[in-house]
Amino acid sequence: MPDEENRPSWEAYFMDIAALVAKRSTCLRRTVGAAAVKNKQILATGYNGVPTGIRHCIETGCLRQQMNVTSGERHELCRGIHAEQNVIIQAAFHGVSIKGASLFCTNLPCSICAKMIINAGIKKIYFKDGYADLMSTEMLSDAGIEVIRFNRNHRGRD
Repeated sequence: MPDEENRPSWEAYFMDIAALVAKRSTCLRRTVGAAAVKNKQILATGYNGVPTGIRHCIETGCLRQQMNVTSGERHELCRGIHAEQNVIIQAAFHGVSIKGASLFCTNLPCSICAKMIINAGIKKIYFKDGYADLMSTEMLSDAGIEVIRFNRNHRGRD
């Protein structure tokens, strides 16, 4: 019989799924996973990695690493797509609206992802770890998107 005390909150459940999705990442610098959720249903997931059909960074190496690029800078030098971008792309590819959804991310989105999240109509972001991108935080705040640092001890409503 399930133990109600150990049953995860919805937030913990979806964050655990985002962490599992991150394990598919092929990025050499950071593994990130994300899931778009609405009405307690997963709409789309994504992890950071190269576009479909392109050789993975684990095969080609990382240009950003070779050039010693600081985290959060020079995103254009990366062959990969961020997890949040892949969530939005997967939803669009499969014809699923993510307007009004919450996004569960293992990392706070960067400013490029923040712009896409704003225009996709996502209303809330739960994240586990920070990211070195002040512009992201400012834009999400200006857009009225609720950003919540995930706390495993928080018990949401079931």
